[in-house]
Amino acid sequence: MEKWKTRVTDLLNIKYPIVQGGLAHLAYSELASAVSNAGGLGQITAMSLSTADELKEEIRKTRTMTDKPFGVNFAIGQHGRRFEHMLEAAIEEEVEVVSVTGGNPSGFFKELEGVNVKKLVLVAAKRQAVKAEELGADAVMVVGQEGGGHIGRDDTGTFVLIPSVVDAVTIPVIASGGIADGRGLMAAMSLGAEGIEMGTRFIATKECVHASNRYKQAIIDGSETDTEIIKRTLKAPGRVISTPWSKKIIELEKAGAGYEELKPYISGTANKKYIYEGNPEQGFGWAGQAAGLIHEVLSVDELIQTMMSEAEKIRLKWSVH
Repeated sequence: MEKWKTRVTDLLNIKYPIVQGGLAHLAYSELASAVSNAGGLGQITAMSLSTADELKEEIRKTRTMTDKPFGVNFAIGQHGRRFEHMLEAAIEEEVEVVSVTGGNPSGFFKELEGVNVKKLVLVAAKRQAVKAEELGADAVMVVGQEGGGHIGRDDTGTFVLIPSVVDAVTIPVIASGGIADGRGLMAAMSLGAEGIEMGTRFIATKECVHASNRYKQAIIDGSETDTEIIKRTLKAPGRVISTPWSKKIIELEKAGAGYEELKPYISGTANKKYIYEGNPEQGFGWAGQAAGLIHEVLSVDELIQTMMSEAEKIRLKWSVH
């Protein structure tokens, strides 16, 4: 649809300017292919897989489910875990898009020299966006403090951060944080973004098959005040659904616990206890304040079509006035 054509849709060769977030331990072939088939850019989470062969298998599986472009996300800030072998696997499989989150992308980009692949970087501050452009990013995904998962240390909201970054870089800006519907898409575009990234909203979909029903229900039942931020004391703040476990993490932080003491509470194992098993007493799940805007589990296609219909109504309303 020509009316939704932006530099982001051109760059990623997608119909709608919508990107699915990396979603650790959740973003696999079922979800990625559904998003791409619906006109957005789906993504596979690389660093949640154990081996390069597993990543290759997931990429190949996704290709059997969609003939549209999709990306592979690399969360490179996982306490020293090496990403090079996983990136090499993605290169060998000739993926069209890679995104990097959670760390300085300079080393990541060095591995991509001479490789024909589109590079996206998730940032949470203007200075990070400027640096990403200098390093060679093709676009930046900019997350405000409303977002789920890891957010910036500056507590800057999406509504202020997006236009600030748009003014500071020349590459396309993709807005993230607090976006869950067509209204959020149009708001982001009016701020100068040329696309959006959503994480929390895509968890509450039928094709996010790895997420427990309890996790999805907590997002649906939750309001914008039912999330909280953990890991502030580690200078790696992240927003989660409020659970007894997340409150325990915050209590430990207030008591002065360091990384080693916090490690079992904030680990991937604890994350999976909640998102896979639905156990709020032994785990946590990332989620943004957009939970307050999410009221039902839809198929990915239903979600994107509903969003675009809502956005089109807003566009028409603007054109009348």
